[in-house]
Amino acid sequence: MTTPETPAQATHALPRTLTRDLGRHDGQQVRLQGFLHARRDLGGVQFAVLRDVSGVAQCVGSGLHLPLPESSIEVTGTVKAHPKAPGGYEIQITDFRVLSAAVQASPLEIPKMEWNVNPETMLDYRYVSLRGLKERATLRVQAELVRAFHEHLNAEGFTEISTPKIVSAGAEGGANLFKLDYFGEQAYLAQSPQLYKQIMVGVFERVYEVAPVYRAEEHATSRHLNEYLSLDVEMGFIDSEEDVMALENRLLVSIMAHLKATCAAEFALLGAALPALPDFIPRIPLMEARELVHREYGHVVGGKDLDPEAERLLCQYYLERHGSDFVFVTKYPRAARPFYAYPEEGGELTRGFDLLFRGIEITSGGQRINEYEMLMDSIRTYKLNPESLAGYSEVFKYGMPPHGGFAIGAERLTARLLGIANVRYARAFPRDRNRLTP
Repeated sequence: MTTPETPAQATHALPRTLTRDLGRHDGQQVRLQGFLHARRDLGGVQFAVLRDVSGVAQCVGSGLHLPLPESSIEVTGTVKAHPKAPGGYEIQITDFRVLSAAVQASPLEIPKMEWNVNPETMLDYRYVSLRGLKERATLRVQAELVRAFHEHLNAEGFTEISTPKIVSAGAEGGANLFKLDYFGEQAYLAQSPQLYKQIMVGVFERVYEVAPVYRAEEHATSRHLNEYLSLDVEMGFIDSEEDVMALENRLLVSIMAHLKATCAAEFALLGAALPALPDFIPRIPLMEARELVHREYGHVVGGKDLDPEAERLLCQYYLERHGSDFVFVTKYPRAARPFYAYPEEGGELTRGFDLLFRGIEITSGGQRINEYEMLMDSIRTYKLNPESLAGYSEVFKYGMPPHGGFAIGAERLTARLLGIANVRYARAFPRDRNRLTP
């Protein structure tokens, strides 16, 4: 049974006010609920900084028994304008309640994390570090980015799909597959929804999915995760990969407009700026891109793709010369693309592309093979097992339209948008080569 002294009863006195709305209540009594972000005691006057989902507020009182930081608290008091307080207002406390006390000191000092905490420690104690203002701002930007992704594609007539994450074969071949036992059979975690979203083009013509994908790559870099959120798109009845790039261009313009409207406070808190994004993102074939970075910067690229330094230099060039933070790199060789990439005449190049943003690849995409005989020839060329891909290839016997698509790594895009050096800090609970917890 509740009593008059319990918080459950007291909450009926005033509706809860969020810290971002204090300016609407100047001179009025309000009730705040949140976490004890920081505390100070100055000669009998206590300062309690309360943090809620919308921000922080300075609360001032006397004779208070303040609990440990991160305790859940409730403050009732009068709103007063104060030029030095966060948001320009503070609360003069008339009632202070502890809703749930922290039972031990936090392993991280949340208000000071950015300057005195080891980055690995922030990941070890992610269940606490995520409460930091900058950490949660990062995830809110990502949430709004994904929301804008949904909204724009829905408006363009796309249908959201959900595809299996336990599969019998990899979408892209290779060894970077997580193996698992599936009732005595060999199965894998999906590298990509690629094969399924192509099949679904035969159903809805335009489809997308937002879901995790898994790569068993033993790297430990600032740009890779072994589990990440993939924003996948596939569209039918295209003329060429240009239609796919044009869609991604429109999509990114829409996403950035949405972030400008909804996340100005988060960008300001993080000291980040929205990118220079033209209505027509420039394109350059891969071999010309390699020649450009050699000619302009003396950087020699080996292998079959661009290396990280070449990606950085190419983006620098297009920002300085063309005012774009983005550039499409096109016409990739078959050796650098999966078996389903549509080959150009002559067979050496494909209609595949990457999108680079602020020095890093955030998208791979292109036109796909849609003709059955061409697909089977490609499967053989890549030395893949046709039987393991039969569940995918069979649909191409039944009139698949010309189609293509792309995938965006949500964490990479978020990290580049916000100037975060390590992609692990753009995911709530990252999974990398050495991390399975928390």
